Amino acid sequence: MRLTIFWQRMADHFGDAYADSFARDHVMSELGGRTVHEALAAGWSAKDVWRAVCVAMDVPHDKR
Repeated sequence: MRLTIFWQRMADHFGDAYADSFARDHVMSELGGRTVHEALAAGWSAKDVWRAVCVAMDVPHDKR
């Protein structure tokens, strides 16, 4: 998954304003105690980060 697609999905689910705030501030156990930005910077693939977000935030299956 490309980062552009990842950020588009984040914005679609959380809204434009909240997506980046969530990605900066929400520490997720599914990402090893990292935020979305930290996980991406640490080399996690966008696809794996999106899957973790989907699990943690109960994203509907049709949007996964």
